[in-house]
Amino acid sequence: MSNKIPKSMKKSVRYVALHALERVEKGGAYSNLLINDAILKGQLSDKDARLLTGLVYGTISRQLLLDYYLSPFLKGAKKVDTWVRLLLRLSLFQLLYLDKVPAHAILNEATEIAKVRGNIGISKFVNGVLRNVQRKGVPAVTEIADPLERLATEISMPVWLTEKFVQQIGSEQTLKLGLSLFEVSHVSARVDLRSVTREEAIATLSEDGIEAEKSIVSPFGIVAKKGFLAGSQLFRYGVLTVQDESSMLVAPALQVEKGMKVLDACAAPGGKTTHIATFLDAAAGGKVTALDIHQQKVQLIKENAARLRVEDVVTTQQLDAREAHEEFAPASFDRILVDAPCSGLGLMRRKPDIKYQKQASDFTRLPTIQREILDSVAQTLKPGGLLIYSTCTILKEENQDVVESFLQDHPEFKLVPVIANELITSKLVDEMLTLYPQDFMTDGFFISCLKKEK
Repeated sequence: MSNKIPKSMKKSVRYVALHALERVEKGGAYSNLLINDAILKGQLSDKDARLLTGLVYGTISRQLLLDYYLSPFLKGAKKVDTWVRLLLRLSLFQLLYLDKVPAHAILNEATEIAKVRGNIGISKFVNGVLRNVQRKGVPAVTEIADPLERLATEISMPVWLTEKFVQQIGSEQTLKLGLSLFEVSHVSARVDLRSVTREEAIATLSEDGIEAEKSIVSPFGIVAKKGFLAGSQLFRYGVLTVQDESSMLVAPALQVEKGMKVLDACAAPGGKTTHIATFLDAAAGGKVTALDIHQQKVQLIKENAARLRVEDVVTTQQLDAREAHEEFAPASFDRILVDAPCSGLGLMRRKPDIKYQKQASDFTRLPTIQREILDSVAQTLKPGGLLIYSTCTILKEENQDVVESFLQDHPEFKLVPVIANELITSKLVDEMLTLYPQDFMTDGFFISCLKKEK
């Protein structure tokens, strides 16, 4: 930030939000990481941190819709600098969606930011645009003639991506999907049931001022209604770890027994590895081998295993999973998890910028890598063993299509149903599970279970 900016302005949550939006716009890091960085650097209070998160996520998640709303008010402008457009988006988001903030306060702060960041002329422009919006109101999306473009604008999703979802789940479900992404993401955690029940965990968390309830998605999960789970005593003691509810479904689907040898082929940061480890017993010979291609991520898995006290059954190794068959002998493992690298479109609620950064070409490149990983690790699975293929994306090109392609080339494998509770198994289609973000307000996720018969 420039030295000419007054210190009082630099501490303004809305100024910090504008700076974060600029960094996201330039690319190189996801919004969730930049927000965490801004909170730490600004030493923001819990209240200000929540406001900052809401401002940045809200503005990014509705970016295309906000631009549509602003477009008639910017027609006469010769050139609008990127930061000015971001400031207008940020201010319009507050005017339209934050009822508790008075409109005059939003306009005044936007005008002041424009003045100190730019000049008096820019501040008058920003003030004029926002007052025009107040006076005339924003255009209705119903004015957009083309149905696909109208839907894409309403849910603030690129047209090409909207079209993919419409082809896959229809217009009505695509609308529900898109609108659900505007909802605030909740934080969930996995409880180590070897040490404490969910009821006991919830009671202990209440002592830290954290309100939580049981997850209906995972029998290992709790969902925070209020408070900071990672600051709790249970987190420090290593009996609780922050993890999305959908992600908690993977380890149980492997049906791990105490003495099994398990391969987690794409393991970082180790959430699923450490969950798998809770089902294993070192005395019975149980072990999970966790791979990642990057050494720093391998170290992260080690640290998580140590914090969660499962390091006795976790072995880590830096390795490209596509080379697993060269490293491990045939029939080395009873169970294999391939939580494959993917587009991450299931994470659009907590990483809203991801939907603008992806390109159609990604869905040609990624399935190739996913297949290469499956082809490699399949050779190391014992006959009768299970292979879970999962992703945090919700497009069939990376999910069902990859599984079907794999099965065509590997007749020794067959699909079997994913094991979960009745609520979740109701979402199984052709034995495969896809959870969409609108289903249970979790991350979007895909899980399939493949059995090696010979």
